[in-house]
Amino acid sequence: MQILGIGNAIVDVICKVEDSFLSKNNLTKSTMKLVNETEFRNLLSNLKIEETISGGSVANSIVGLSQLGNKVGFIGKVNEDELGDKYEEGLKKEKVEYFYSKKKEDLPTGTCLILITSDSERTMCTFLGIAGKINENDVDINAVKNSEITFLEGYLWDEGDPKKAFDKAIQNSNKVAMSLSDLFCVERHKPHFLNLFKNKLNITFSNEQEILSLLDTKNFDEVVSFAKELGKLIVITRGEKGSIAINKNEVVECDIQKNIKIVDLTGAGDLFAAGFLHGHVNNLSIKESLQKGTEMSARVIQKIGARL
Repeated sequence: MQILGIGNAIVDVICKVEDSFLSKNNLTKSTMKLVNETEFRNLLSNLKIEETISGGSVANSIVGLSQLGNKVGFIGKVNEDELGDKYEEGLKKEKVEYFYSKKKEDLPTGTCLILITSDSERTMCTFLGIAGKINENDVDINAVKNSEITFLEGYLWDEGDPKKAFDKAIQNSNKVAMSLSDLFCVERHKPHFLNLFKNKLNITFSNEQEILSLLDTKNFDEVVSFAKELGKLIVITRGEKGSIAINKNEVVECDIQKNIKIVDLTGAGDLFAAGFLHGHVNNLSIKESLQKGTEMSARVIQKIGARL
């Protein structure tokens, strides 16, 4: 297998809202907030659902990689309930091997309310449910050992005891990639993430705000200098400024695609990572990998939802 993803198995519930809905509910645009089941239901009770799709950040990347013809798998925890069944079906339909045997749990399958405003930005309210309870017993050692790359998400740190699952995956991986996931996620777990970034990860995916926060700087040149010294592959998306990959002394930049009608930015980072990793495992150059990431990202933001 080329890439195994381990992440939160979340069902996305997509709704369109006005900016006033965000301010009324104390939500910060473009971020992810963790909510409990009651808060989730209260928010949803005032909204019209546009679409329900299997999601989760790394799972979205893994589906993108499968669509590009790569052999991939996924580990994520769902309940044996209606949403859990739908989730598994969604992965199998996309030819993703699912290395998790679901069973009856105390908590329901995780759900994420994706609120899309008129500027196409997405704000997320996530009720993790059973997804956040992933532990080392859920990690299939053979699946990890038989993968070229294990791809993890920062969101996994948000609940329960994922550290043991993380450690088990990292210790048995041939190569480890991770997405920093979200600015607030970085701020919640900065010491852990910094240790992973410096000592454990072969490839790190981040956006500009996340990496600046992680390294406690406002100066992007400092990020580049730090990354060069670190000697690992770091891939950063910079919005309008495009993307950049730093690998030892090699610094490669890539422009965004222009004149695109943006509908929903939900899956931009997830599909960018899919495109880049596709290039990486198929021996494309760093420039070509960035271009593939940019192409995938541009495709997904022209539609609603985080999957093509």
